[in-house]
Amino acid sequence: MSTQRLTWRWRLIAAVAIVTVRGVLSWRIDVQGLKHVPRRGGAVLAFNHHSYADFVMVAWPVVRRLKRPVRFLAKREIWSSRRFGWIVRWAGAVPVDRADPAARADAYAAATSALRSGDLVAVAPEQTISPSYELLPMRTGAARMARDADVPIVPVVGWGTHRAVPKGAPNRPQRRLPVTVRFGPPMRVGENDDVTEATAALERQMTALLHEVQETYPDGAPPGAPWVPARLGGGAPRHDEVLREHEERERRWGGPNDGSGS
Repeated sequence: MSTQRLTWRWRLIAAVAIVTVRGVLSWRIDVQGLKHVPRRGGAVLAFNHHSYADFVMVAWPVVRRLKRPVRFLAKREIWSSRRFGWIVRWAGAVPVDRADPAARADAYAAATSALRSGDLVAVAPEQTISPSYELLPMRTGAARMARDADVPIVPVVGWGTHRAVPKGAPNRPQRRLPVTVRFGPPMRVGENDDVTEATAALERQMTALLHEVQETYPDGAPPGAPWVPARLGGGAPRHDEVLREHEERERRWGGPNDGSGS
């Protein structure tokens, strides 16, 4: 069992993130549960997708404290971005083309191979940012990868970065922004386990973690604030409306659990 270590490129990415997040923005990042991430060997890090800075939230404690790189499944559009393409290439991310079933299958094979080699692979089972800031229905890719590579799934939930880099609104860089990161207990998916049931169990665990961090967030849940879920009295879109739009998007992508991607 090998464990990948930080390359000079990963160290440079980490240095840029640290200078930006700590030096320029002075974000107050509260991390708990990092003990659940294995120090050696592969694992799937399944995270909630609520902002464009999720990769910072997930990788921050793992890279800084455990000195381990994280390989993200990243949509192929990012690879051609002038601003961010170099980051995903240097970080060894796995490209995913959601509109191409064959490409999704290739991405799944590459991610599973990386897990077997001892890498940490980060997956957003929702596959897209949730405008309601509640979890969207999850695809089974994370559970399938964990089962096929015989590695644990570690749920990761973050809260706060969506206030700075929200979807569908201008970026709002803020100093001293509270950011919460929670790693939950790992779960195993056995060789004969049903991946749909395993995904449902993962979703329940992540929902409980998400509600906990939302309800204990240092800045609370100001009524009507656009970054607060409607469930808590905020101004984010209603979750039932977001789900209807998501179902239509899923039909365009080939169904919620077509078995070919994350």
